Amino acid sequence: MEKNAKIYVAGHRGMVGSAIYRKLAGEGYTNILTRNSSELDLRDQQQVATFFATEKPDYVFLAAAKVGGIVANNTYRADFLYENLCIQNNVIHHSYLNGVKKLMFLGSSCIYPKLAPQPLKEDYLLTGTLEETNEPYAIAKIAGIKMADAYRDQYGCNFISVMPTNLYGYNDNYHPQNSHVLPALIRKFHEAKVNGAEEVVVWGSGTPMREFLFADDLADACYYLMQNYNEPGLVNIGTGKDLTIKDLALLIKDVVGFEGGLTFDTSKPDGTPRKLMDVSKLRSFGWSYKTELREGLKLAYDDFLEKHT
Repeated sequence: MEKNAKIYVAGHRGMVGSAIYRKLAGEGYTNILTRNSSELDLRDQQQVATFFATEKPDYVFLAAAKVGGIVANNTYRADFLYENLCIQNNVIHHSYLNGVKKLMFLGSSCIYPKLAPQPLKEDYLLTGTLEETNEPYAIAKIAGIKMADAYRDQYGCNFISVMPTNLYGYNDNYHPQNSHVLPALIRKFHEAKVNGAEEVVVWGSGTPMREFLFADDLADACYYLMQNYNEPGLVNIGTGKDLTIKDLALLIKDVVGFEGGLTFDTSKPDGTPRKLMDVSKLRSFGWSYKTELREGLKLAYDDFLEKHT
């Protein structure tokens, strides 16, 4: 990407988009296009058409999406499917119509079948049944991957897809109901510490395995792939390491400094038993993560303290 290229970061206020924006700015890019949702509703076809026709971006990072944890995904099933399809249909199609040189579509590890072999290889896509609780979101993201490839096949567009593992970091979502497990636990342990609670109750059995990547590492990988990857299909982005939810909770408890106990509410859903990414494809292109989990958790907790307390 040329240093003076016009680069549109869709979803720049979110955790992923803001990390990509920081990475681009840090690399010396000065022509970065952004719009918040009140300025440009990506679900609205006419607004997107006008934006692309007017601004003519050279490159697009499609990091905008309606996102949430198990509760949000399972509660707002229609919204997650409809809104995400609208966003990506509009952005991908109008990128094609307006001659965007390259587009990156960001998906999610939930695209893989619930009981796929571990670690998750890129070619396991569409080989089995999805996790029921977030199936609508996953269906939308799978459609985005296939759409990027279809525009490549039919029109020769250089549209690529990446699938990040579970993310955390600056500007994360700490909403009590709609957040993912890691930020939800940071908030729970912090509030328990402040309130002098005797224990923190964690959803589920604590046995599911999860992998976590610091969002600024994801942004670094996205930037790297925009420079070096031009193929159909998708690329997993992760650490290639995972841990149990129980071990994650104990780590966050330690970082936050909560002195009380820890119990597990097994009446609550666990979700997928394990979601470890196979990142050998990404490593073969010469990239690997930098931020270890404990170090990243400290950075995320400091960010939480600054913005939410």
